[in-house]
Amino acid sequence: MRINWYPGHMHKAGKELKQLLPKIDLVIEVVDARIPFSSQNPLLENLRGDKPCIKILNKSDLADPATSALWQAYLERDSAIKTLTLDTDKSDKGPLLLDLCRELVPGKTDSRVHPINCLIMGIPNVGKSTLINCLAGRTIAKTGNEPAVTKAQQRINLRNGIVLFDTPGMLWPKIEHIDSGYRLAITGAIKDTALEYTDIAFYAAKFLLDNYAEFIQARYKLDTPAQSELELLETLGRQRGCLRAGGQVDLEQISTRLIHEFRTATIGRISLETPQMIERELVELLAKQRLENERKKAKQKGRADGSEKPEQQQKVKR
Repeated sequence: MRINWYPGHMHKAGKELKQLLPKIDLVIEVVDARIPFSSQNPLLENLRGDKPCIKILNKSDLADPATSALWQAYLERDSAIKTLTLDTDKSDKGPLLLDLCRELVPGKTDSRVHPINCLIMGIPNVGKSTLINCLAGRTIAKTGNEPAVTKAQQRINLRNGIVLFDTPGMLWPKIEHIDSGYRLAITGAIKDTALEYTDIAFYAAKFLLDNYAEFIQARYKLDTPAQSELELLETLGRQRGCLRAGGQVDLEQISTRLIHEFRTATIGRISLETPQMIERELVELLAKQRLENERKKAKQKGRADGSEKPEQQQKVKR
């Protein structure tokens, strides 16, 4: 599944970001604790350079706590990065985040005269705007339960020596990593109208059976474990009365319910990726990209020297 969803305001925000970064002392990147890799923007990561960065693993109360601890240790191997986990209400660690900002920019001793300029960024629907409102103690940034609510850059003076520069949630033009595309869809980072619930529900069901089978067994009180994602969805569909005429399971309806229960942690606290899993997938992705590049070069060479295969030549004649 390759996702192409890049609204115009995101393209504009990317250009504005390049102009803004020279003024920035510190970057705060908000990621979804359930998918810390898939929810970080590679374009933003490249633009940050060597500026200190705080990675906020947001919605940590929805994620597997053991996996979140693995991610914190993994990310902090970079000496310029510190991590902090935040729950969906964000009320407990706001002061800790501000103290961490001051710790990472020690050069600005008189912050009243020279405030710390912090760029706060993140992809859609990771809870960035809610975090800003929590830090400011008032409603400043618009919030919503769907992606792409913030449309324009905002400058927010917290009046405590820290100024936040907020940017729209930005996805990159193409999500090449197939698994990351599915994970972003499952967690709601991509508008639901841009995908098919049945498609992502099959992916989610397989992942849950492979990694959190005990959660599925307990939540849905299944007599016997499902042997496949289709069997699980059909079993749940019959259990929940998601049926069409003739008693056939309505896969779209039960898929919608399964994804909703994942997003609200009704099934349990679940993480969709681990550092080890991501490193393995990246090796596979690089190998695949190398093969594709080699095929393209061979094809271009064949066209240049006229050594096309006979069947290709026949197609050209037709």
